[in-house]
Amino acid sequence: MIPERIRNDFPVLERRFDGKPIIYFDSACQTLRPKSVIDAITRYYNEFPACAGRSVHKLATQVSLEIDTARGRIAEFVNAKSADQICFFKNCTEAMNTVLFGIGLKKGDTVVATDREHNSMHVPLLMLKDTVGIEYDYVQSRKDETFDLDRFTDMMNKKVRLVAMCHTSNVNGTTIPAKEICDIAHENGCIVLLDGAQYMPYGVADLEKIGADLYAFSSHKMCGPSGLGVLYGKTGILEEIKPLIYGGHAIVRSDRDKAELISPPERFEAGLQNYSGIIGAGAATTYLSDIGRENIVSHVSSLNKLATDGLSEIKEVSILEPVEPSERGGILSFNIDGYRAHDVAMIADHRENVMIRSGMHCVHSWFNDRGIEGSARASFYIYNTKEEVEVFIDMIRKIASSNVTKQ
Repeated sequence: MIPERIRNDFPVLERRFDGKPIIYFDSACQTLRPKSVIDAITRYYNEFPACAGRSVHKLATQVSLEIDTARGRIAEFVNAKSADQICFFKNCTEAMNTVLFGIGLKKGDTVVATDREHNSMHVPLLMLKDTVGIEYDYVQSRKDETFDLDRFTDMMNKKVRLVAMCHTSNVNGTTIPAKEICDIAHENGCIVLLDGAQYMPYGVADLEKIGADLYAFSSHKMCGPSGLGVLYGKTGILEEIKPLIYGGHAIVRSDRDKAELISPPERFEAGLQNYSGIIGAGAATTYLSDIGRENIVSHVSSLNKLATDGLSEIKEVSILEPVEPSERGGILSFNIDGYRAHDVAMIADHRENVMIRSGMHCVHSWFNDRGIEGSARASFYIYNTKEEVEVFIDMIRKIASSNVTKQ
């Protein structure tokens, strides 16, 4: 894998601000898109901008065929047994909300999560706790902020109806032992929903091997378009989930007294869909497959190690645990003594066009538990280079040694 060649696939990297190139270290929020994905999106609007699954004319038929192709590509990418296990939503948040509110949780049912859930998982569970009366529990991390499998095992019992966890944390990049968790949950008769938004761009995703019953992820974090989320589900379990939205294309027939829902996956795809987004997501999986998932992991890990080693030498910098980069995939969250995280991000952008994330990363509960106001977060991907990391390290060193803009 040669990132210098890959960079040529991403038009936005040609942009300059004040004569300097951009250094995009915010891929955990949203990745950039290659030309092949952009071309797939615009091809829909240029060649067959019609609706799928409704009209029978040539343009509509082509849309339907393109959607089927994209669904099949995504199914192959995650090693699903059938394309019918792939359901489209407007984002990962909607996919997880559909599961949490539609799977039939009742008063007294226990849901077990991690202590670092994104608000897309955490807040719906709080709402269900208040409105339905579920018990919402979570696995406290070890001191080094890695997942405590022993504690999780001790928490499992027959009252636990659902295990709902982020596969990879967008705060510190740690990944849970998903297969072991699924095995333990299933031994206790429990369903598993995993939030794979942060894992899918980096990890080697084999959903059959992992064993989760339901798995949600986002197109926009894996070189695909925004506005497109995916839910993988085992066939029998998908049949049990009630949609959040009802309407056209998701109904077999209706009369004045009743309506019959179509089978999954279309059951969850009521109304006009993001056809260009679905087609673009299919193109993104092809693009990533051509690069090779193992190559992506290796490259990103090497950049994180280089950045971690550099920041570890700056005494004013503290890295959110675990400090070992191999535990954090493509994410490096840190703070600089005397600086707010937002100030670090703004200075980085102003000085060197280095674009990073700052704040609580939609995981307020984790930061509040630890009394931390937030962090700066650099996240690396296929188009980033060692030279960019060196610029980043040097810039952080200069910020840390400066007296300007401190609290």
